[in-house]
Amino acid sequence: MASAGTLLPPFIDHHVHAHLVDTTVLNAGGIAGWVDLGGDPTRLAAARATMPHPAYAGAFLTAVGGYPAGRAWAPGGVVREMTDAADAAVAVAEQAASGASLIKIALNARSGPVPDDEILRAVVAAARARGLPVVAHVEGEGMTRRALDAGVDALAHTPFDDHLDDELLARAAAQTLWISTLAIHVAGSPAAATATAHLARFHRAGGRVLYGTDLGNGDLPLGVNATEIERLLAAGIRGDALVRALSDPWPLPHAPAGVGTVVPDAVTGGIRETDAAVAARFARARVVRM
Repeated sequence: MASAGTLLPPFIDHHVHAHLVDTTVLNAGGIAGWVDLGGDPTRLAAARATMPHPAYAGAFLTAVGGYPAGRAWAPGGVVREMTDAADAAVAVAEQAASGASLIKIALNARSGPVPDDEILRAVVAAARARGLPVVAHVEGEGMTRRALDAGVDALAHTPFDDHLDDELLARAAAQTLWISTLAIHVAGSPAAATATAHLARFHRAGGRVLYGTDLGNGDLPLGVNATEIERLLAAGIRGDALVRALSDPWPLPHAPAGVGTVVPDAVTGGIRETDAAVAARFARARVVRM
């Protein structure tokens, strides 16, 4: 008789917006912990003691009028607009005071103004002084290079609308980790194809890939996302590499304690599973107490 499943380290979704979803149901979908990459720092600080993996960036740091300011889904304290380099240092200090484990900056040139180089460098320097990594939302031509030049540590999304030559890709793999978020793109779209191809090249170059879904961005499943898994597999992130992407505790030094994620075992009759079948199995994962 086939076993009930394989016990793996606890899975973490590294890109969630907790104010937009019911995070209490994620365990039933195989997600043991999550990283909030844009929320009200006051509310996150108040909830920190009850979070299974208390990692969050606090507010999006952005230029005056920059993304995502003015969006209905990003009310109140979810956005912190910065006026100059001195204000950028204050903004970082505010997020750190809330208990943030990392800092997020928005470089979305397609949706409004972006921080200038002086502000960007000030954010990175202030975060470095506090031992906090910086994750950037990059969107628009040239934004990946700007993020790398400033010294950011991570990209919140796999770049999907920027040209990355081999030199830039190698720099990215050496300097940053990427949070996948492949499933936010419509199947068959240029953005989906570009993101998957970029992630495949990044992975081959030795880059560190983390599973993340941008949960709260549209109608995404409240648990392990089969489409995200299937696209990670298409990018060559398989086997141990897939498990590492799902269970990496970043930005914290350790995973949620006392839990694991169980993935149902395959029953294939000796036939190799398709990527879709593997993804469907992972989507049936559950968190268990140990």
